[in-house]
Amino acid sequence: MALADTERAASGCGDSGSPFSEIVELNVGGQVYVTRHKTLIAVPDSLLWNMFSKKSPKELARDSKGRFFLDRDGFLFRYILDYLRDLNLVLPDYFPEKSRLQREADFFLLRDLAKRLSPRVSKDNSISEEIGQSDTEDGAQCSSSSGEPLRALSAGAAVRSPSLDSRKSGYITVGYRGSYTIGRDIQTDAKFRRVARITVCGKTSLAKEVFGETLNESRDPDRPPERYTSRYYLKYNFLEQAFDKLTEAGFHMVACSSTGTCAYTSNDPNEDKIWTSYTEYVFCRE
Repeated sequence: MALADTERAASGCGDSGSPFSEIVELNVGGQVYVTRHKTLIAVPDSLLWNMFSKKSPKELARDSKGRFFLDRDGFLFRYILDYLRDLNLVLPDYFPEKSRLQREADFFLLRDLAKRLSPRVSKDNSISEEIGQSDTEDGAQCSSSSGEPLRALSAGAAVRSPSLDSRKSGYITVGYRGSYTIGRDIQTDAKFRRVARITVCGKTSLAKEVFGETLNESRDPDRPPERYTSRYYLKYNFLEQAFDKLTEAGFHMVACSSTGTCAYTSNDPNEDKIWTSYTEYVFCRE
C-alpha cells in the first residue's frame, strides 16, 4: 500500500484518481510531444480518450525512455494535438497534407475533425476544400433573389472558387553535382554527366506541391509547410524530369550557375581527366 502511494505521488496524479501523470510525454513516430493529460482525453470516445482514461499505463506501449509510443505520423500529430487543446484547427495557407491529416483524424476517431477536413463535392461534381462560411453565403444569395434562383446559384459558385486553383508564387532552386571523364581521345572517350543526386531548395509547401511522392524528405522529415529547406532531394537522377515537373506546375527558369574542377586519375597527365561540377537552376512562379 505504501509503495502504491509512493508511485502515485511520483507520477504527479494529485487527487484526480487517474493513474496517469498530469504531464504526459508521447513519442509519435519518433517525434516527442509533451502535453497535459486532460488534453489527450478532451474528446470522449476518441482513440486517445480510450487509451488514457480506460487503460492503465502498464497496458500502453512505451519507448526506451518510458514515453508512451504511437506508431503514427509524427509531423501531422502536432495538428491533432492543436485540435484537442481547444477543438479548433488552423492550418497554413497552403497545406498539401490535408488528405493525410484526415486519415490521421479517422485513425484517432476524431469524427468532427475528419468531417471538417473532408473535401466537399458540389452538384457539378467539382471538389472544393472551403468549409462552412461559403454555405451560409450561398443560402443568403439564393433566398434574396427568389425570382432568379439559377442566377444566384451561379453567382455563389463564382465567388466560391476552390482554394486549389490559387497557387502560391515563389522560387525553387534545383541543383546537382555531376561528373564526367574525358580521355585522350576527347570525342570517343567522353563519358558525360553522371548525376549523383538532384537537390531541391525552397519553401517546403512548394517543393511538396511540385514533386509530390518523388521528393525524398528523409534528411528533413518534419519541416513545417511554411518554412524553407535546403535538404530535400529527388528520388530520380534525370534533370529533364525535374524540369518537366516544374513546368507543369507553372514555374519557369530565371537563372542558373555552375562551377567545375578538373583532376587526373593519376599523376600521369596523359591519363583521363575527371571533371566534377555543381550546377544550380533557379525557377520562379509569379
